[in-house]
Amino acid sequence: MTVRTLHSIRRLPPNLVNQIAAGEVIERPAAAVKELVENAIDAGARRIDVSLRDGGRSLIAVADDGAGMDPDALQLAIERHATSKLPDDDLVRISTLGFRGEALPSIGAVSRLTIASRPRSAAEAWSLTVEGGAVGAPVPAALNQGTRVEVRDLFYATPARLKFLKGERAETQAAVDMVERLAMAHPTLSFTVSDASRTLLRLEAAQGELFDARLARVGAIMGGDFADNALPIDALREGIHLTGHAALPTLNRGTAQAQYLFVNGRPVRDRLLLGAIRGAYADVLPRDRHPMLALYFELPPEEVDVNVHPTKAEVRFRDPALVRGLIVSALRHAIAGAGFRASTSVGADTLAAFVSQGGVSQGGVSPGELPPLSRPTGGFLTPSPWGQQRGVVRPSTGLAEAAAGWQAPIASDLTRPSARAGDEVAEPTAEHPLGAARAQVHATYIVAQTGDGLVIVDQHAAHERIVYERMKVELLSGTVKSQGLLLPVVVELNEASVERLAARQAELAELGLELEPFGPGAVVVRGVPALLGQSDVPGLVQDLADALAEWDDARPLTERLAHVCATLACHGSVRAGRRLNAAEMDALLRSMEVTPNAGQCNHGRPTYVELKLADIEKLFQRR
Repeated sequence: MTVRTLHSIRRLPPNLVNQIAAGEVIERPAAAVKELVENAIDAGARRIDVSLRDGGRSLIAVADDGAGMDPDALQLAIERHATSKLPDDDLVRISTLGFRGEALPSIGAVSRLTIASRPRSAAEAWSLTVEGGAVGAPVPAALNQGTRVEVRDLFYATPARLKFLKGERAETQAAVDMVERLAMAHPTLSFTVSDASRTLLRLEAAQGELFDARLARVGAIMGGDFADNALPIDALREGIHLTGHAALPTLNRGTAQAQYLFVNGRPVRDRLLLGAIRGAYADVLPRDRHPMLALYFELPPEEVDVNVHPTKAEVRFRDPALVRGLIVSALRHAIAGAGFRASTSVGADTLAAFVSQGGVSQGGVSPGELPPLSRPTGGFLTPSPWGQQRGVVRPSTGLAEAAAGWQAPIASDLTRPSARAGDEVAEPTAEHPLGAARAQVHATYIVAQTGDGLVIVDQHAAHERIVYERMKVELLSGTVKSQGLLLPVVVELNEASVERLAARQAELAELGLELEPFGPGAVVVRGVPALLGQSDVPGLVQDLADALAEWDDARPLTERLAHVCATLACHGSVRAGRRLNAAEMDALLRSMEVTPNAGQCNHGRPTYVELKLADIEKLFQRR
């Protein structure tokens, strides 16, 4: 057993204090880059150049054209808790990125630090060195206007920390990511990042209005797909202004790395904000996918505390509920406003599936090696009921007659009164962006012709979204109608599932689903939402019981009901495998065009794919 010996309390030496502070503020090269670039931004720089070597271990150099410092300011800058950024000594109203006065002394305590600076009106530059906490005297230096900070041999004074660093490539990428975040927050500044052999990042100052400049900068970093599929966000509530851009739900990622959040020009990673984003996209994204966005919050400094974390990566809002509500409502409004629009990347991915990198079809047959045409062996296209007008062989049976009787009625629900099976073929018009139905493929997909291409619609996914949105409207208006069953249906379940359904009986009744326990291992269903028609009641109840098992009781009631609506809509939608007539297919397209969020189903999958005529012609080498 080890016996601890108590010693008298003493003050730690200054160099050890600085090393401890460095451990909190500078945990890796990217953190040092962040602090130095933030200092340059606060100094009014218009251009900031970052150089790295060995991922920042051997060298980090940050040069700017900002205000610069004279010899006296240089000596103060490397002292702990010395700053020019709190003129009123007020920690409540912070309007700069840095304010603690710990970055430079912390870096100097664990590295060989050199700072050269020249104010705009000065005749010469001055330089100062700090080596492992030992401060040298200012000496004249050669430098144009601004400041250049060089950090050599990071953590040489605390070698144990080197063991926790990742490889050179990972540390370099972390530093580039950090600069990208700061560059997105300040799009009117120019940034470069380079290593010993090449330029890793070059961002010239964006021009125009700030809102447009931000999109240009974000697009340069996140890619052209984001810029092409970004929804504008602009909302104001009780002094908090939220702006930025969010991608359409069908453009998403497997992680949350493409979510950039800024509070008063400061990049942050805040759990409250990230949770609100996930809630806003809950209706339109699968659980394992994440939206792409860049959101900027502007609010009075006294309404947010940026002094709750050593690296200032987290913030605390005075009214977190207000902020969360603003995010959710602004994002949902933008997504709903996009209507049936899906991201252009969906069509690009579809084309990529047709053609490999070498221009050869996925089956491995090149254009010059196509086999001779042969008679189809069956089942690819379902001829349309207007086939006689187009010279197509008409099928011996109708297209909709064989539909299962329990499926939700679509003809009475969606069909336009003027659309009949014997009418002339509809032509695509500008008023109908999803075009006119031409065929049904594999009794699952609708092929429609648009003015400049074609769309392929997943009929189940599309109708599922339509039913879901109608249920939400009825729920909000308190007019959800229940269709009583002529013969109540008894559904057998395990006892735990019965208990969960019984506990939510009142909430389910609000959605038109009337059920009650029927002994320890069953429930009896007496009514279903009228929108669902004659749905598969046992399957519906079982899915609801499974969903309830995953619920978090802390979730708001509205979110729970929305989850149930999504499950109900899935069971009440037109199924894959159901044949539709011409009027039904066109009616589904028209309903999609006026339904919010119709570009994706309740599970976040695309409801349609659009292919432009020019892209189709490329597939066949016509252009």
